[in-house]
Amino acid sequence: MERDRRTHVATFLVEDAIAMGANIELSDAAAHHAHVKRLAVQDHVRVTDGAGHIGSGTIASLERGSATIEVNEVTIVARPPAIHLRAPMADRDRMLWLAEKVAELGVASWQVVRFRRSASVSPRGEGPAFLARVRARMVSALEQSGGAWMPALLSDTTPGGLTLANDETGILLDVAGAPLPSIVSLPSPDTPVLLLGPEGGLEPAEMAELQEKGWRRGSLADTTLRFETAGVAAVAVCRALRR
Repeated sequence: MERDRRTHVATFLVEDAIAMGANIELSDAAAHHAHVKRLAVQDHVRVTDGAGHIGSGTIASLERGSATIEVNEVTIVARPPAIHLRAPMADRDRMLWLAEKVAELGVASWQVVRFRRSASVSPRGEGPAFLARVRARMVSALEQSGGAWMPALLSDTTPGGLTLANDETGILLDVAGAPLPSIVSLPSPDTPVLLLGPEGGLEPAEMAELQEKGWRRGSLADTTLRFETAGVAAVAVCRALRR
């Protein structure tokens, strides 16, 4: 089959299975987005299920509130080496910014950690409504970056509830830690799980608890970074070393 190499004008995350010849109906929000972007029937677009499948096709129908994509090519994208992020419950706007950027970098999972100092932050990102906003930001980032894998969104936890699998290395970002590249550089087979502390840092009891559970401290700079700066930088370093 001759492949269509025209430029894709948009990418949409879909819930339906992506298969050759399938007609996929976009969600109301995605159909609205197509109208906002002034797309038209026969425009070349892509769809992804967030689980490694990307379909190329054309807009078969487009009406106010509804749109259908006809898929004519399917690509399976291998999952990239996993990088997990554990972010502090903090200022909600800064959390949303971080969620968007790490989705572009292809983190495998996102989990919010409620530290003791998180309780003093207002307005902070918490609750089901906020988690829905996080997912919406990640969906937008995935669509704009052309990614094929949607991060898993895990339930909020506390430092005591953080767990590590046998093949994972827990890394707490800390200015006093070892240089991050020295911990995550290949040929180390372990998957990095990056933990960002809250504004003001961890309380001594929280730090001691994490170290007892095997979390290592890793640093990015000689200065103390804001959590969203450290998060993007750390994921980018890991992604560059573990592509």
